[in-house]
Amino acid sequence: MLSIALVCIWAIVANVLAMTPSKDNHWRNAYVLIAIGIPLLGYVTYENGPWVGLFALLGGMSVLRWPVIYLGRWVRGKS
Repeated sequence: MLSIALVCIWAIVANVLAMTPSKDNHWRNAYVLIAIGIPLLGYVTYENGPWVGLFALLGGMSVLRWPVIYLGRWVRGKS
């Protein structure tokens, strides 16, 4: 269950970073969290199965909602 513990630490760090002041609206923090979160999501899915991986993905999307919103807008604009 190391992967679950790492995801919990990731979520705590993400929430602490969200509470700190930022001049670039936290985009730099979001890029770092995404870069760490993608391999972590793969590790969680590998170790615990796809349903737990999906739950972790939804949790990460709720923390990083603005990058997901902008990605959705970009994809709709390309179609």
